[in-house]
Amino acid sequence: MKNLREYLEEQINENLIQAVLSAGRNKDGISKIKIRPIRLKGQICYQASATEGQKVLHKNYGRTELIEYVEKELAENFRQFQAQGAVTDGVVLVSKKGKMTIKQKHHEQKEKVQIQAHNRVKQYILKEGVPVPFLIDLGVMNEQGKIIHARYDKFRQINRFLEFIEDILPRLSRDREITILDFGCGKSYLTFAMYYYLRELKGYDVNIIGLDLKTDVIEKCNSLALRYGYEKLHFYHGDIADYEGVSCVDMVVTLHACDTATDYALAKAVEWGAEVILSVPCCQHEVNKQIKNEMLEPVLRYGILKERMSALITDAVRADLLESKGYDTQILEFIDMEHTPKNLLIRAVRTGKRSDQGKVEKMLAALNIHPTLDRLLNEKEQEGSVR
Repeated sequence: MKNLREYLEEQINENLIQAVLSAGRNKDGISKIKIRPIRLKGQICYQASATEGQKVLHKNYGRTELIEYVEKELAENFRQFQAQGAVTDGVVLVSKKGKMTIKQKHHEQKEKVQIQAHNRVKQYILKEGVPVPFLIDLGVMNEQGKIIHARYDKFRQINRFLEFIEDILPRLSRDREITILDFGCGKSYLTFAMYYYLRELKGYDVNIIGLDLKTDVIEKCNSLALRYGYEKLHFYHGDIADYEGVSCVDMVVTLHACDTATDYALAKAVEWGAEVILSVPCCQHEVNKQIKNEMLEPVLRYGILKERMSALITDAVRADLLESKGYDTQILEFIDMEHTPKNLLIRAVRTGKRSDQGKVEKMLAALNIHPTLDRLLNEKEQEGSVR
């Protein structure tokens, strides 16, 4: 039986694909360390990526240094080391009493290990290293295009949002002007991103309108749009429920509109027959105040569970109601759930094919809830039938 040093000497070489140190002994410390070979200045070395909470710290080692590093970590901090190689796989297990078990398996080499360059960069829609004026002014990147470390989450969020838009591009016409309305646009990171992506990068003829209740925010956004020469990007002060500035909209975006403001935006989108709806709801209080069900009482008696269940039910009902009005609807994760449990995105694409609303209505009755969106959509239907 090999000792640890002999095993590591055989496992850690140019045939290593990846390895992981896990089963940490300290719950508050580093939870795992991923190891992969990289090519740095023409030489093969090994990058160890240590995960601590939400942070990932990277450090590069030579082969001998890495073997000593793994030995030390198994002796002090971790109880498991798993390695995958082109010709050898193995695992090292350390018991609570310190007994070490090494298991190794040899197999036929199927393909040559591809060692990545050290400067491997994730391919975002908005590229790192390419200066974008609005991202510079909003403090997301510097004038050289480097992402400000404290704003990297915002950079990722913007790119994730643009990926959702990229998916629905086939639904947007290239033969005419496209109207996009962003309700509750706020500081407008994503509004500027939409304009830049669709008009500057993709060449669509877009007219984007941002609407918000904060006059100071609207003034600042308009001044930025003017500075960049974005002649078809406009921001107005106004309420979602009363907005009548346009009669036809191709896409409606509503991000973090609070409570029933989301419902008014969705109802407007349906009224306009918008081809695409992108909505990230927020602060769903309405159902939480109404929900009652004897069978669910053991769950609803706990405030935090009632709040979370109400939020999920609210978004599910919204999605189902949109389907009943002729939309193909998905509920997607907007950004990592570890940041906030409320960042789910409802994406609806108009098909004209309506689903049966009967099951939704039965659920609403069983839970004793009367969502605003259900009322608004039914009112519009009744008005239309009267006319």
